[in-house]
Amino acid sequence: MKETTLERLREICLSLPEATEGAGVAEVTFRVRGKIFVMYHDDHHGDGRLAIWCKAAHGEQEALVASDPERYFVPPYVGPRGWIGYRLDVRQPDWEEVRGLAEESYRLIAPRSLARLLDATGG
Repeated sequence: MKETTLERLREICLSLPEATEGAGVAEVTFRVRGKIFVMYHDDHHGDGRLAIWCKAAHGEQEALVASDPERYFVPPYVGPRGWIGYRLDVRQPDWEEVRGLAEESYRLIAPRSLARLLDATGG
């Protein structure tokens, strides 16, 4: 399951303009011009979660966690800066929801010209 989950996430993230894959802060990170917009974590420091962390718009973190606390969580380190955790292991992931989270995070991190390019391509 983990490999197919990562493959699906990779497909989503690398479809975004100038997105690249790397490592370092997490098992796998997805970046745009060197800045991380999605982190993939498998049992981060023994937390038992298979999850992604993404930047969220102001106010979204609280709303998402309140709407589904089994799926969403405030991740350590980056949570105070508005990032959201999305568990991939509690139920079958909603890949459209994952795509939406990744695209929103990308828009918040990417230079405006690339974010506009994403909008122009229907993302």
